[in-house]
Amino acid sequence: MSAQTKRLIKKIISYSGIFFFALAAVMLWWQLRNYSLSDIFHAIANIPLTNLCAACLACLAGYFVLSLYDYLALNYVGGRVTWWKWMLAGMLGFAISNNAGNAAISGGAIRYRLYTRWRIQASDIFKMLTLSGVTYFLGVAAIVVIGYFLIPHDQVSQSAGLSMGLGWLFGICLALILAYFASTLAFQKKSIRIGQIKFHVPTPRIATIQIILGITDSVLAGLVLYFCLTPFIQIPFGTFIGLFVIAQATGIFSQVPGGIGVFETIFLTALPDTIDKADVFGALLAYRIIYYVLPLIGVGGLFFIYERYLRSKMKAWARQAKEKIPQIQERLKNTAKKVRPTNKK
Repeated sequence: MSAQTKRLIKKIISYSGIFFFALAAVMLWWQLRNYSLSDIFHAIANIPLTNLCAACLACLAGYFVLSLYDYLALNYVGGRVTWWKWMLAGMLGFAISNNAGNAAISGGAIRYRLYTRWRIQASDIFKMLTLSGVTYFLGVAAIVVIGYFLIPHDQVSQSAGLSMGLGWLFGICLALILAYFASTLAFQKKSIRIGQIKFHVPTPRIATIQIILGITDSVLAGLVLYFCLTPFIQIPFGTFIGLFVIAQATGIFSQVPGGIGVFETIFLTALPDTIDKADVFGALLAYRIIYYVLPLIGVGGLFFIYERYLRSKMKAWARQAKEKIPQIQERLKNTAKKVRPTNKK
């Protein structure tokens, strides 16, 4: 592949986010064209306080599970930091990447800043990001496989295209999971070199933990929306979580920051036309605020406090060093006076 072709592919990928965002915006407008802003805000106000509190608790638990991605990845590369550090890096990294998109760049940049400060090598940080990405998609694939048996197939079978698509999606996800586990069994204690970086093949134990973490993360994220949505629509959780995971993964692949617009469009399109779309969109907005905005503000505030603490500590060290310089100079002068030069003939 020529350099010109590579540049063209990179441009297409980078601009694809704009295309998908514009497409999603048009589809959203079409879905909500018969509703006003007051209808949507009224729907948000109609979500019971107990549901909002439950959604916030699910969000808090979800971000704790997200921080465990970093804990697992640190153990994979053999790194050691105190518990609050991997929790801060994990929560802040995901809070930024969830909102900004391009997780490897946005979330990776903040992790690089923090982990290099904590003496973790750059190559190990890259391995950690790779393992975390694999963990997420393993969880998504596992939920799709589980959700395939939970969705009402009598309704799906009415559409031959949808039935075939779900069948193919189930087969691909199951094949990926089995292939991953097979590789961890077949290549135990071996490594794969990609460029200058050597990856050790994860053990079956790590692979199992990856799937459990990925499933728990997606379920807790889905619960945030589910609690906001249930006052307006009754939907089985198995059907809901399958739809949620598909919408979330599509939003990530669209390259749109936070999958904004794409995620909402898939949800609104998949639900029956008899449902009040303003209520559903209000629930989606509440989900956005709870799962995206509030963690960014909360964890971002903790990061700001941490940075201010480090800055004040560095100033204190500099001040102490400045105060000790005259003492050191005085000691050097006294030492020089005691030393008598000897003239050798």
